[in-house]
Amino acid sequence: MTEHIGGRPISLWLATAGQTGYPSLAADVEVDVAVIGGGIAGLTAALALKRGGLTVAVLEAARVGTGVTGHTTGKVTSLHRLAYAELAERHGASTARSYGEANQAALEHIARTVSEENIDCSFRRVPNYTYAESQDAADLVRTEAELAARLGLPSSFTTDVPLPFPVRAAVRFDGQARLHALKYLQGLAAAVDGDGSFVFEESRVSGLRDGAPGVVDTEGGAVRAHDIIVATNVPFGDEGSFETRCYPHRSYIVASRAQLPTMDATFISADEPLRSILTIDVEGTSYVLTGGEGHRVTDGGDSAERYARLAAFSRDRLGAGNAEFRWSTQDIMTVDGLPYVGRMSSGGKHVHVITGLRKWGLTNGTAAALILADTLSGRRNPWAAVFDSNRPTPPRAEIPALLQETKPQEAGKPAPGLPAPGEGTVVDAGGEPVAVYAHPDGKLQAVSAVCTHLGCTVGFNAEDATWDCPCHGSRFATDGTVIQGPATANLQSKLLPGSAKTGT
Repeated sequence: MTEHIGGRPISLWLATAGQTGYPSLAADVEVDVAVIGGGIAGLTAALALKRGGLTVAVLEAARVGTGVTGHTTGKVTSLHRLAYAELAERHGASTARSYGEANQAALEHIARTVSEENIDCSFRRVPNYTYAESQDAADLVRTEAELAARLGLPSSFTTDVPLPFPVRAAVRFDGQARLHALKYLQGLAAAVDGDGSFVFEESRVSGLRDGAPGVVDTEGGAVRAHDIIVATNVPFGDEGSFETRCYPHRSYIVASRAQLPTMDATFISADEPLRSILTIDVEGTSYVLTGGEGHRVTDGGDSAERYARLAAFSRDRLGAGNAEFRWSTQDIMTVDGLPYVGRMSSGGKHVHVITGLRKWGLTNGTAAALILADTLSGRRNPWAAVFDSNRPTPPRAEIPALLQETKPQEAGKPAPGLPAPGEGTVVDAGGEPVAVYAHPDGKLQAVSAVCTHLGCTVGFNAEDATWDCPCHGSRFATDGTVIQGPATANLQSKLLPGSAKTGT
């Protein structure tokens, strides 16, 4: 039987940051640049452009930072596990160097922004380690450390690793950082809004058009702009052009009460199963964040078991107490290991995209934003070519079989009966799959179980209380509202099976 770990099903960052209250777009506006997405990439780009003298409008479908960035680990680092050896082998040392320079520059940009905008987000400089417990992994971290040092990064090989359990060795990057992810984004939003620039929340985009000017449509009005940036994790309006080059990857985090002194560093394992570790003080309480258990969304699995394994690791190896928060997130991974930044399509002119941030969104997203800010301001950026969104697609033989053909799946096969309170199930309603959720008070809610992206059948994620698509990673709230794309339309409300009443 799976251990019940407890804790609130919400990220530590969302639970402790308070909520913003920017208005929805209620009339047409005109600015220099429209930015779709209020996460790390969109807000960083918006502020950089505003500082450069341009007016911007950020359109966020929910609230600032409540998407992928609000569910991150809080690590700000250019050490991305063993990325440099992988990139050098695949693309050459020059590309690996550019990737490292861009991410190190992003780290320093975040540090400056925290200082210049006086953002209270628990930003603290700490070293970051990729640690090895096995000898094979120790050999890998030595190679990574030596290569990263040659690339000009703040790298060293060490056997002195400040973890409360024995490890063989690690690559250490000095001068890295940790922060409260959502408070940082809220600080960015505050700096963007005003003086002819805007942040609009609860303003879901329904369409966009390239042109002079380009137009972004919402239910409340339109934004006309010379340029448009799509920074929505899964690109909006790209007609699926990135689906053969990217795939969604889900990972999990448990935040537990720290019982041992706070470790003044962040860590990730070179061995499998991957474990990411961070400690941070929030509102007078010390937390240990343990992440991992990642998988492609098509692989599925029991979320409760994944959370339980992370909680056990945190308790048994890090001396942590009970889990206080637990959450999952989905990142977009690229087949060739590099983010995509630039024009949405080779034939487009004014619509630009940021995607494929590879689970390191705080730095990759910042770097991508700075690349686009330079591009849109007419400046040359030294890393733009490496991140180019229109670079050649890898040969089909190099694309994982998973991505070569994705057929509609049935995660939520119609099940008999209705769910118990707090549970959800997919039922057959006259030959149509209907997703039925029972609120804790017993009130039933019914929506279509057909994902609005490409028609796969969603399944219920009991740990997060969401309807999840097994094909391309779309996620929906229990009332059918889109939480995460590629779907852009909500699941339609349906009649409750056996009832003449509409689900509420």
